[in-house]
Amino acid sequence: MSTVELTKENFDQTVTDNGFVLIDFWAEWCGPCKQFAPVYEKAAEANPDLVFAKVDTEAQPELAQAFNIQSIPTLMIVRDQVAVFAQPGALPEAALTDVIGQARNLDMDEVRRQVAEEQAKQQGQQQEQ
Repeated sequence: MSTVELTKENFDQTVTDNGFVLIDFWAEWCGPCKQFAPVYEKAAEANPDLVFAKVDTEAQPELAQAFNIQSIPTLMIVRDQVAVFAQPGALPEAALTDVIGQARNLDMDEVRRQVAEEQAKQQGQQQEQ
């Protein structure tokens, strides 16, 4: 499967409809992005059950801003509508394979519990202020 081009129009639908989405934030002028592209495409071919998507930060500045993307390339993994990984930099093939494996093995019930705890903690801190 080739990668899906994400826009502000199809982003929410893509993430909602798919349980595991890898997102490459990139730009045409970015040298490291161009180096990472074939690694990303190879991973997409090796993992046809996952959605591999790309966000052109030049064409979709709102998405880049919404996710506070400060440097590119940045890889983000969203599982069950929860961002479980986000890291700038072009990953080598072995590292990308490892990250995908780790994300596959996550206990999403535990992740959701941790997210809920963190949100409750932050709300408690805001109420104290």
